[in-house]
Amino acid sequence: MYFKPSTSWLNGPLESSDSTNHIKHVFTTKRDKNLTIVLVWLWPFGQTYEANICSSTFNIEGCFITGDKNFYNKSDGIVIHHRDIDGDLSNLPKSQRPPFQKWIWMNLESPSHSAQLAGINNLFNLTLNYRQDSDIQVPSGSIVAAETVENFVPPSKNKVVCWIVSNLNPAHARSKYYNELQKHIEVHAYGRAFGKYIADNDYIPTMASCKFYLSFENSIHKDYITEKLYIPLSVGTVPGVLSTSRQNYENFLQGDAFIHVDDFNSAKELAEYLLLLDKNDELYLGYFKWRQHFKINVVNSWAQHTCQACDYLNRHKEYRAFNNLNKWYWG
Repeated sequence: MYFKPSTSWLNGPLESSDSTNHIKHVFTTKRDKNLTIVLVWLWPFGQTYEANICSSTFNIEGCFITGDKNFYNKSDGIVIHHRDIDGDLSNLPKSQRPPFQKWIWMNLESPSHSAQLAGINNLFNLTLNYRQDSDIQVPSGSIVAAETVENFVPPSKNKVVCWIVSNLNPAHARSKYYNELQKHIEVHAYGRAFGKYIADNDYIPTMASCKFYLSFENSIHKDYITEKLYIPLSVGTVPGVLSTSRQNYENFLQGDAFIHVDDFNSAKELAEYLLLLDKNDELYLGYFKWRQHFKINVVNSWAQHTCQACDYLNRHKEYRAFNNLNKWYWG
């Protein structure tokens, strides 16, 4: 619900004189007064970012991003990260909501890894999520037109199939598929799940050294396609995907850019196909023809997602409410 704000836009004393000066500075000029203020109520996993980052990094103008809760009654949008909400909602705002303010539900985890919290169904005005039908869609990457047309040559490879994974739950579909696949083809498996730690500076080179990468998601949901797809694509490795349907994947990228496990009757059949491609350069290079005209944009920034929320607020001043979050996300 919306309530009429109090005459004072601050709900109590400021934390410090520095905070007071900072607030005064933001609104000293007419230009500043036209800023769209986005308050990040719960920093995503504690990751903070600068107030002017939208302009300085993402070329999105007219935004002021802050974590200072003294801005609550002046904020056009309140971004709330789902995974940081306390189970009893005790860390959410308790003050009356100004009539112009929109609460934005931010969540990039799948429904399987997002707790369904009692009381949040009618709290939010907008959704910020990877789903295509969210208000503010924030996929983990995108395929964009290249500035020039040229043949793409993948880097040199010395391994056929690789996988890097930290958490491997035996009950997950990807674990079961991997267990069957590795019976028929060697999979170079790395990460904490296999006791083979990969340093940050070795992550990309390791992935690039493989002809195929197992882009297996930890759960299967509509539109749930993460950086596990886009990073291999960006380094010239063909992803083998396990998540949502091929048709769903083809809403995001060309069908000849990846291999879907559902195209094969068994893991053994997939292994045989990968071994065939390993021996046939012409067939293998066919998975890179799309790179003549397109390139990959990998997005892995909470700050960018917040700036996209601000950009949305800049362009959409109409009233919005979202009263069926539970049904929409968890079904």
